Amino acid sequence: MGTKQSVVITGASTGIGWATAKFLLGKGFRVFGTVRTQRDADRLQADFGVDFVALLADVTDEASVRRAAERVGEMLGGGRLAGLVNNAGIVVGGPLLHLEANEVRRQMEVNVVGPFVVTQAFAPLLGSDPSRTGRPGRIVQISSVSGALGVPFVGAYVASKFALEGMSESLRRELMLYGIDVIVVGPGAVVTPIWDKAAAEDFSRFDVTDYGPVIQRFLAFFEVEGKKGLAPEAIGRSIYHALTVKKPKVRYAVVPQRFKNWTMPMLLPRRMVDRLIGKQFGLMRKAL
Repeated sequence: MGTKQSVVITGASTGIGWATAKFLLGKGFRVFGTVRTQRDADRLQADFGVDFVALLADVTDEASVRRAAERVGEMLGGGRLAGLVNNAGIVVGGPLLHLEANEVRRQMEVNVVGPFVVTQAFAPLLGSDPSRTGRPGRIVQISSVSGALGVPFVGAYVASKFALEGMSESLRRELMLYGIDVIVVGPGAVVTPIWDKAAAEDFSRFDVTDYGPVIQRFLAFFEVEGKKGLAPEAIGRSIYHALTVKKPKVRYAVVPQRFKNWTMPMLLPRRMVDRLIGKQFGLMRKAL
């Protein structure tokens, strides 16, 4: 029996990261998953067994990411990683006119700078180090529908995912030099703790703004749509496909109610989508 292929997943403690780790383990991979606490490391080790290796690392802490990459490199011997899944992320909610600059910086630090730091650290293990043997690996960037469609009241998150997708396109072209492919997976609504945390945020500070009543409508819609979301395992299956299919697409949209939530908004003129969203949430300016 050959040596198991190895994949690194950031943000493996819950949601898409956890489900992807489980799915890939079931397909015979060895999985390295980053977590931020020893408690999560112990829990995942108990969940997944010997083919899972927990890495204590925070994508906003460059030194911890470098240490994680060194550990993976040692365990690989002279071989290469089959894949890197940049999954760790957060959602900062609220109208852009009323967010604090440090909130937007935090959003970008986790969702954009984090994948940048992780990619730099693990690129030698994927193929940029010519001394390692094996086929070059692939990078899968976990974006969102919001990486292609702007949604009100999560503008900082949308900006981070648009940035991630732009960075991924440049990276894909740069890494052709090493044979390392870069694939974007853009989920729609997924039933994961990241959205639970976002929905649980205290939006009451915006009640005194002009957006107060509109945000309440948005949150009610958000809650209903969230319950219709895909199971995280569906994203894990798409990530496995992106890592293993012979000729992957550059981007996969994994979206529930696909026609309504993806195909139609992408085909319609942007101004028309503006009006549809404006009418749905009460954002249309009333005529004087």
